[in-house]
Amino acid sequence: MQFGRSYEEFEVGAVYQHWPGKTVTEYDDHLFCLLTMNHHPLHLDTHYAAGSTQFGQNVVVGNYVYSLLLGMSVPDVSGKAIANLEIESLRHVAPTFHGDTIYGETTVLDKWESTSKDDRGVVHVETIGYKQDGTVVCIFRRKVMVPKANYLEARGGEQPGRPVPVPDRNWPGRDAGAGVPQP
Repeated sequence: MQFGRSYEEFEVGAVYQHWPGKTVTEYDDHLFCLLTMNHHPLHLDTHYAAGSTQFGQNVVVGNYVYSLLLGMSVPDVSGKAIANLEIESLRHVAPTFHGDTIYGETTVLDKWESTSKDDRGVVHVETIGYKQDGTVVCIFRRKVMVPKANYLEARGGEQPGRPVPVPDRNWPGRDAGAGVPQP
């Protein structure tokens, strides 16, 4: 399974459809609000939202939707990133409600090599999030510093820092058979 891309693997115009989607539960929304101390009743108080807002129900806090989409994009976009450099724009264009399923996709807008280090580059992307009915709910653009292939090779390849399992009395090792513990 791919986890991020090197600079050379990005092509301007490429679209990455992030999979799977995520159905947003009331629990997800409330926990995120409480963890981030966003106690607005639009997100937490069903009675308030039903009678005092244009939506008639709780609206999922926008920063959760953004965070969800950012996380969904990691395997396709920033899994190998050196740094997220900038969130250029972030727009919430339609509400998300409890029970909605969010899907995302990212388009590569541009890319350029670093001017200070020859082992990396910057990728400019736009991510959109949309609900199960296709309604776009969130759009953001960001710039991500990603490594070139030579950067990855110098630091351990595709899975740098991954340890090697150590055989012991519970597991004799790959070469010792089918992985059945020995007495």
